[in-house]
Amino acid sequence: MNTANTPLEPLAYSIREACRISSLGRTRLYQLIGEGRLDARKIGKRTLIPAASLRALIEGQA
Repeated sequence: MNTANTPLEPLAYSIREACRISSLGRTRLYQLIGEGRLDARKIGKRTLIPAASLRALIEGQA
């Protein structure tokens, strides 16, 4: 299997990336995190959104 040409899917997105990818605003993302509908991980000063959580939200599973 040639992994050199296989694009890697990100494990998580920054808030800015999650906004761009989902077309949701920053405030709405933080609301969804507060409601427990979107997972977030704090690593140092950065807040990361797991890709699986964002995908589940968009697909209507959250």
